[in-house]
Amino acid sequence: SVTGVQTCALPICRLRLWTAALLAGLSLGALAAEGEVRKINAAQAKITIKSGPIANLDMPPMTMVFKATPPTLLNGLAEGDKVSFEAAQVDGQYVVTAIRKLP
Repeated sequence: SVTGVQTCALPICRLRLWTAALLAGLSLGALAAEGEVRKINAAQAKITIKSGPIANLDMPPMTMVFKATPPTLLNGLAEGDKVSFEAAQVDGQYVVTAIRKLP
């Protein structure tokens, strides 16, 4: 490793970039899927979403549980909200890395 240069595994770097984009108020990118919030478990930082296809994960429309990374992504969301979100597979677990309510 080069002194003074941070390195990280690719999924973690992408997660950091997505989180930075969300915090900067940028819109979700081409990896975004749309769906409806079915359940929120804030204590476990989990969200159940009935979604359309998730292209980057090669998933058809389905309802599934995701871990919210970071958990603060769940703030302001409620069951029944229509959302646009980005998901990834990190360490064998499906996680939502960015989410916003749709009008």
